[in-house]
Amino acid sequence: MGKSIGIDLGTANTIVYVKGRGIVLREPSVVAVEARTRRVVAVGNEAKLMLGKTPGSITAMRPLKDGVIAEFDVTAAMLRHYFDKVSGTTLFSRPRVIICIPYGVTEVEKRAVEDVALEAGAQSVALIEEPIAAAIGAGLKVEGAQGSMIVDIGGGTTEVAVTSLGGIVISNSLRSAGDELDEAIIAYMKRRHNVLIGEMTAEMLKKNIGSVHKQYDRGNMIVRGRNLLNGLPATLTVSSAEIRLAMSEEIEHIVACIGNTLENTPPELSSDIYDNGIMLAGGGALLAGLDALISAFTGIRTTVAKAPLDCVAIGIGKVIDSVGELGGIVTFRSR
Repeated sequence: MGKSIGIDLGTANTIVYVKGRGIVLREPSVVAVEARTRRVVAVGNEAKLMLGKTPGSITAMRPLKDGVIAEFDVTAAMLRHYFDKVSGTTLFSRPRVIICIPYGVTEVEKRAVEDVALEAGAQSVALIEEPIAAAIGAGLKVEGAQGSMIVDIGGGTTEVAVTSLGGIVISNSLRSAGDELDEAIIAYMKRRHNVLIGEMTAEMLKKNIGSVHKQYDRGNMIVRGRNLLNGLPATLTVSSAEIRLAMSEEIEHIVACIGNTLENTPPELSSDIYDNGIMLAGGGALLAGLDALISAFTGIRTTVAKAPLDCVAIGIGKVIDSVGELGGIVTFRSR
C-alpha cells in the first residue's frame, strides 16, 4: 500500500500532509509552462516568481480558479510534481490521497478533482468538503451533536458553514476572498493614483499593511508600479487606511454572508454557536481586525484558529490518522 497523503488544493496555495510526518510541503498553486508545447517549466515558489515577468514563450498561471480546476493538464502536472517531492514515483509508493473541495461544487467539478489526482499518479482518491476539513483542523468537534460555525477565507472562495454530527447543516460559498481582495487593491491604485501594480505587489500590500478597521491600521508601505498617464515607472507611498478602503466592499460581502448564514441556521444550533463562538480559518483570517469586526457585527465571540493557513491540511491529516468516527467521512475511489 502506498503512503496516505492529504492535499489542501487551494486557489492560492497547495499544502501537503503525509501520514506520520505532518505537513511536508507548502507552495503556491502556480505553474509556468511553455506557451507552444505546454511543457512544464517551473512549479510552486519558482513559478510564482515568474508571475507578470515571463516572455511570450512562457506562461505563468494559476491552474485553479475560485477553488475549482480551470486547467486540467496543468493541475495534474503540478500534483505529479508534488507527489514526486513527497513520496517518489515507484509503483509501490503511489499514494492514497484525500483532497479538499469547496462546498457545493457540481458533480462534474468533483469528478475533475478525482480524475486529476489519479492522472497525477494517486493509487486512490477521496474528497472532503473544505469547511469540514477546516473545522476539524481548527479543533472544532464536528462529530458531536453540538453546532459549530467555521469561516474559511481562502484565495478563491470564502466558505461559511455550520457543522453538526459530522456534516454540514448549512453553508454558503462566496467568491469574495483573497484573490478578489488583491484585485480590489489593484483597481483602487489605478482609480486613485493612476498607477498599475502587479498581483504580487497587491498581495504584499494586503499582507503587510492591510486592515479592516482604523484601530488596526499598520502604517505605510512604499510600492512601485507603472504610471498609466505617461507609461513610466512610478514609486509612491500607500497607507493602511487606503488599503482598508480598497478592500471594504469585498469585506462587507464576507460579513454579510456570515450574517445570512446565521439568519438561516436552525435555532438550536444558533444557541450552540452563541456559546461556542465563530472560528476563522484560511489566509484571510490573518487580516488585522477581521475577528473584531465580525464579532461586533454578529454579537458573537469570534476567534482566529491557531494555524489558520494550515487548518484544512491539518483537518485532512486528522481524518487520515483517525481510526474512530472521523474515518467514515470520506470514501476512496480507484481507477
